[in-house]
Amino acid sequence: MSTLPSIARVKQLKGKRVLVRAELNVPLTHGKVSDPYRIIQTIPTITFLKRAGAKVIVIAHIGRDPQGTLKPVARYMNRKTAIGFVPELFGPRVDKIIADMKNGSAVLLENLRGTQEEEHNDAVFAKRLASYADIYVDDAFGAAHRAHASIVGIPKYLPAYAGISFADEYANLSKVLDPRHPFAFILGGAKFETKMPLLKKYVDIADAIYVGGALGNTLLKAQGYEVGRSVAEDVRGAKALAEHSRIHLPYDVLVEKRDKTTTVRLVGEIMASDCIIDIGPETAAYWAEELQSAKEILMNGPMGFYERGYSDGTNVLLRGIAKSPARSTIGGGDTVALARSLHMEKRFTFVSTAGGAMLDFLANDTLPGVDAIVKNERR
Repeated sequence: MSTLPSIARVKQLKGKRVLVRAELNVPLTHGKVSDPYRIIQTIPTITFLKRAGAKVIVIAHIGRDPQGTLKPVARYMNRKTAIGFVPELFGPRVDKIIADMKNGSAVLLENLRGTQEEEHNDAVFAKRLASYADIYVDDAFGAAHRAHASIVGIPKYLPAYAGISFADEYANLSKVLDPRHPFAFILGGAKFETKMPLLKKYVDIADAIYVGGALGNTLLKAQGYEVGRSVAEDVRGAKALAEHSRIHLPYDVLVEKRDKTTTVRLVGEIMASDCIIDIGPETAAYWAEELQSAKEILMNGPMGFYERGYSDGTNVLLRGIAKSPARSTIGGGDTVALARSLHMEKRFTFVSTAGGAMLDFLANDTLPGVDAIVKNERR
């Protein structure tokens, strides 16, 4: 793997203006941060830069609504480290605040995705952001799979480095690219277009792949099983994967019947009126036991309809992973949220803040944001 230049190794930062692309896309409930995990992960980079005497300008995005504001995020961040907030991205007020910054101070600017220029990787937009600083730091590994202006555009104009969290993600996920064996891979959730290439790659790397969630439903359907009203797709190549000896599918499932009651069925007994909402208890228990012989475990995505509270299967597997002596990595927003709800996040070797970026990195061995730092010509 390429060496990733980290801002933590840079000397003489005093007085330097440092533009930090942070990962602050956290859930908000009634205008307040409901899960601060991603915020907490980026605090070490901001704290390091402030202690080094840098002037820290933080940029990030929040949600999918262009009108979304980072103000609640700034409010939460101030519990951890002092940071100002400007409800704008550009303009005279922003220019004056940055010009007047003192060494060791920090400010958060408004939502990057308030305009289309960010997602379109607009060169003028990127250059304007770059004009705020002397150095660029990417600490948003969770957004590094996006070729957006703040990820790949700004490094064309500034020396670029990885933040502490970004470098940690890169180092730990790189280990999964050269896993210990036996290697067990647990894959759930939906996102077929992202996860099918990953399955095709890792079927030749992992010793066992346990597939649940909507992705598991798709493979059960490809095998010819009735999946009823379950979330499933017709995907080219799914049948060959479903029948591969290293891929393991549920043999019992929890279903919701037409009358909204639930019951456990063997996969050969699913009815056309059923909807699969979780892996079954026997499958979950057996898979958790099998994990005890692994030396490397990777998990991404829930095994059930997490949004509606069906998390028993995923919880059994998380407890099995935590119990295992293997090096363990978990990722994906829903998976991490469940681990945190069980107060288990410290029982895994590494917990990734990335979702789609984690999957893309594992599938492609790199990301646009990684390449932008590694190949930076201004450093």
